[in-house]
Amino acid sequence: MDNILSFFKITNEFNNWIYIFLGIILSYISYFISKKILSLFITKIVNRSKNNWDDILLSVGVLDRITLLIPLIIFHSFLPYLPGNIEIYSRVFTGLSILIIILTIGALLTGVNLIYKTLLISEKHPIKSYIQILKLILYIIGGLTITAILMGKSPMVLVSGLGAMTAILLLVFRDTILSFVASLQITSNDLLKVGDWIEAPSFGADGDVIDIALHTVKIQNWDKTFTVIPTHKLIDNSFKNWRGMSQSGGRRIKRSINIDMTSVRFCSKDEIINFNHFDVLKDYVNHKNNELKSHNNNLKSNLDILVNGRRMTNLGTFRAYIESYLKSHAKIHENMTLLVRQLKPGNIGIPIEIYCFTNDTNWNNYEAIQADIFDHLLAVIPEFGLRVYQNPSSNDFKKLGN
Repeated sequence: MDNILSFFKITNEFNNWIYIFLGIILSYISYFISKKILSLFITKIVNRSKNNWDDILLSVGVLDRITLLIPLIIFHSFLPYLPGNIEIYSRVFTGLSILIIILTIGALLTGVNLIYKTLLISEKHPIKSYIQILKLILYIIGGLTITAILMGKSPMVLVSGLGAMTAILLLVFRDTILSFVASLQITSNDLLKVGDWIEAPSFGADGDVIDIALHTVKIQNWDKTFTVIPTHKLIDNSFKNWRGMSQSGGRRIKRSINIDMTSVRFCSKDEIINFNHFDVLKDYVNHKNNELKSHNNNLKSNLDILVNGRRMTNLGTFRAYIESYLKSHAKIHENMTLLVRQLKPGNIGIPIEIYCFTNDTNWNNYEAIQADIFDHLLAVIPEFGLRVYQNPSSNDFKKLGN
């Protein structure tokens, strides 16, 4: 009788191992079919599709993760034939299944972000930080659920125990919470978006924003280096965003020419006649002559004395020339502020500041326009009997020595 029982026991164990081996074979076949045949078939359909979203979802591995779930489900039905505690095996397989589901959802969220980035609205309102928050919540909930299943307890038991760990969690996720709040501020107030040119002197950053994530903002500086700034730190410190300049269609020129004060004087009659030949000064000279003549005719002063009456000065005429020249310049924005003003004289002469806007915001073009304007003005200054002030150079001292 004992022999018969032993035989049946051996037979049952042998049958169990056969079932286990069969489960492994079926799981591998299902994985092979789903991975090599079904995935290949779906990939061909996706490649023929005109939509981009399915290509993105395929590239982030959503399908690869789903194919892992199929053999796991098939092998789960063969768990009763495994030796040992079946309940433990069941918990492990359930935990693995949940892990694969979580990873699949995570890949799906990544794909959603990539699909959203193909839309124009993504430049103004990026959602990468929100996707990262969702992933973080997903992984925390998934981790708690898997841990509870492996321990054989309800997930709510673990969740209720988190109340005592709140202070620790706040400490651990302090930067994440601060970064999330900063991301909300950036998005809601439209402070920053990918493609913006920003200056953040506190971090030595000056360049284009190429990525805005939950924890960091990545900037490519003009020297092609990268600066990575914590999101909440960027909000805590001041930074300059040049987007307004780009959107306005005008880029500011604010630069001065320092005039030697000893070269400033009244204009002679011959100079006034000569100025009348300058195309951009004709209207000014005629109008100014009539204005001064009308004013001086009402005076009973001796106009042979230079200080009596009003007269044109070479510096005032030069300022009028600059203003007329800029107004007629094809690259100066017509609808934005244009000023030519005299600043406070000092030990560097009289600064004549030019304040205007180019109608081309491209950096290269802007610098070329600005350089061309000042090339012309510096070259034309002697025509007004003025001199540019500059500190003595070594060449000047050599001339004095001679």
